[in-house]
Amino acid sequence: MDAFFNPRSIVVIGASNKPFNLGATICEYLTFLNYDAKIYAINRKGEDVKGCKGYMSLLEIPHDVDLAIILTPASAVPFVMEECGKKGIQSVIIETAGFTEEGDYGRQLQKEVNEIARHYNIRFIGPNCLGTLNAHNRFCCFFGARPGEYDGVFERPGDISYVIQSGGVGVLIMDSLRSDVVNVNKMMSIGNKEDIDEADCIDYFNTDGTKVIGMYIESVKNGKRFLEAAKRSSIPILVYKVGRTSEGVKAAMSHTAGMANNDIIFDAACKQVGIIRCKAISELHSMPKIFTTMPLLKGKRIAIFTNSGAFGGITSDLLVEAGFEIPTLSGELQQRITRCGKLYNVSNPIDLGPTLSLQTFIDIFTTLLSSDEIDGICAVPNVWQQVVIDGILELMKLCKLYDKPAGIYIPNAVDRILKIRTAYSIPGFESPEEAVRALQISYQYYCASQKKSLTRSKTNACL
Repeated sequence: MDAFFNPRSIVVIGASNKPFNLGATICEYLTFLNYDAKIYAINRKGEDVKGCKGYMSLLEIPHDVDLAIILTPASAVPFVMEECGKKGIQSVIIETAGFTEEGDYGRQLQKEVNEIARHYNIRFIGPNCLGTLNAHNRFCCFFGARPGEYDGVFERPGDISYVIQSGGVGVLIMDSLRSDVVNVNKMMSIGNKEDIDEADCIDYFNTDGTKVIGMYIESVKNGKRFLEAAKRSSIPILVYKVGRTSEGVKAAMSHTAGMANNDIIFDAACKQVGIIRCKAISELHSMPKIFTTMPLLKGKRIAIFTNSGAFGGITSDLLVEAGFEIPTLSGELQQRITRCGKLYNVSNPIDLGPTLSLQTFIDIFTTLLSSDEIDGICAVPNVWQQVVIDGILELMKLCKLYDKPAGIYIPNAVDRILKIRTAYSIPGFESPEEAVRALQISYQYYCASQKKSLTRSKTNACL
């Protein structure tokens, strides 16, 4: 798998200097990124492309090649795969479309490709995919990527890795993470996944420093393999899957030849192995930060902290609907909070009112997080003064100290939320619904992890 993200030599087959050539965009982008590797282009004229040395045939290249990227007409792919095998190339990305998703002729082409790959022991991604990306070493073979378009991904690499069956979803994720506190580690577009699939990615991303896996999938070809990989995973897996309706199934089949399976069975299987199903596509980029910036939520008892009575009520409804408890604090705990400053309400929600003392913020957070009556905080303070931001920053430190999380939402316009989030690296969410959902999936993952640990302990005891 490493050759798909860290190749030392690359050949782009089908890259030429014709207008709108997709292979040429890969050559151009890798050159722009200053990716440290030998990069070759294969075309009929054997011409150089965007600074990459050109040849007419793979077999003319005088050096070994780690990774081949194919962007030729589908009818030419079996011949190209045969040449890859003869050249000794073990890793191939077939970005070309026109296979199983196109009917009988495409299925026959795919059969030929699969047979050649097996004969030469080639592992391949695709077909009908976008490629791979590694933000840490500035590698990206997404066709159509333009210089300067996604600089933020490479300038601020992160620790969230993605498996996608749609280039459009990948673009959405990269665009959205520009203004967030987390970012991409690696991304793989698996297309029709005739060879490498989600299970391979789950296993690999558990070894490379990834902290959260996000997946957009349209089908699962080998359910048992997928679930076994998820069961082995020691990091959270977030999945958004289409096909919940008959119309969604049809759309998935036409896009990547995927049969979107029975959604009820898929949902039950996810719960069994601890996979978190995303309710919205935006959760693939909005939810990972609850895992990377906060401890896991280990119980259902939530304290609401706000300086707006309205949002105390709004979040109360959302939390209860999500299955949480909003306990009335004991008399002793209320007295301790009362001593922190002049407050509007101390029973839960805790309403700060217009209080502007940073020490009051710190004292309240410390009191709540150190209490055995509370498992986590839903913090929804309106940022109308700098001291509120300072208070949130202190909350983040205290959450780590006491090993309890906070779901943070500041009730301001989204553009202001994003500015504050990026300027201060605050893991804030863009709505109260998102903040509550983040706490919900944190608790869901904690429960699943405990179940996994118990199962492993029983298994080890029997050995």
